[in-house]
Amino acid sequence: MSDPARPRILTGDTPTGRLHLGHYVGSIENRLAMQETHECFFIIANTHALTTRAEDPAGVTADVLEITKDYLAADIDPARSTIFIQSEVPAIAELTWYFAMLLGYGRLMRNPTVKDEIIVKNLGDNYSFGFLMYPVGQVADILAFRPQWVPVGEDQVPHIEMCRELARKFNVAYCGVDPKTPDEEHEKLGVFPVPAAKVGRIARLPGIDGKNKMSKSLGNAIYLSDDSKTLRKKCNQIFTGRMSATDPGETDPAKNPLWAFHDAFNHDKAEVADMKARYAEGKIGDGDCKKRLAEVLDTMLEPMRQRRAAFDADPKRVLTVLREGTSRANGVAEETLMRAKKAMKFDFFSRSLRLE
Repeated sequence: MSDPARPRILTGDTPTGRLHLGHYVGSIENRLAMQETHECFFIIANTHALTTRAEDPAGVTADVLEITKDYLAADIDPARSTIFIQSEVPAIAELTWYFAMLLGYGRLMRNPTVKDEIIVKNLGDNYSFGFLMYPVGQVADILAFRPQWVPVGEDQVPHIEMCRELARKFNVAYCGVDPKTPDEEHEKLGVFPVPAAKVGRIARLPGIDGKNKMSKSLGNAIYLSDDSKTLRKKCNQIFTGRMSATDPGETDPAKNPLWAFHDAFNHDKAEVADMKARYAEGKIGDGDCKKRLAEVLDTMLEPMRQRRAAFDADPKRVLTVLREGTSRANGVAEETLMRAKKAMKFDFFSRSLRLE
């Protein structure tokens, strides 16, 4: 079992491009805080990216490196956290197969995240079998590292619930754990803990279009790596619905994304309250509020830009971080796999794994 004094977390990202502000408040902030007190594993799930990019593996590989730089720029410390590449940890693929045998098709298709992705990505019936395996693979991503917590955005909570179900089911089926056993006792009696989701402080950050959740695919994102000029341009594009200078405007963050951004990133709450009041009275316009938001975000992102520039100038450092992290990740995942195979009576031989 992991050290109870330093509980383990597992989370990560599918490399579909650079990270944006939604990722930051949804999960990155939690990772930064938890690396001080937890044993942290951060997966770059490149195999999952193939569910919609099977014909572009080179592009996925490039995005692996970009996301790694985003992590490092955000101040995730490879000395305290393990950053690794999913495809280079073969135990995950083997565990995916075993978990798939415990999951019915009907249960898989009841996962609202799967349904939402089919709609949002406009897949219709044109998705691969691998797309349906993706949620099972995500369970293996998590349980291979036997974490207590999984920091995620709100939209990923259904995946975590399915992970919890499969952890219980495996422990009951192969470890003799009583189905009525409390979740917190599973790690002591079985192979897997029953991990819990930890949602970020902002469950859903809107995009600059004011209609949808911030997303690269929808073109409505502000990236952690955006330069000052791009940042100002995007802030000016934030849709507020205000029709004229005399329009009192909407100060509810749920209805006006401008205030959702200020509430999320402007830590001067008195200033935000004052702007909202003047905005509602027609004494201040979109331009002033957007300019101030750009200033706040620019101050927050500038240290990240500087750290990222250092890694851009030395790409070998990025590969070293990934190689060392993936080596550590394989040690843990191989141990988990052998525990699982022993419980299943599939432990015919022992094996070792070493990166070249």
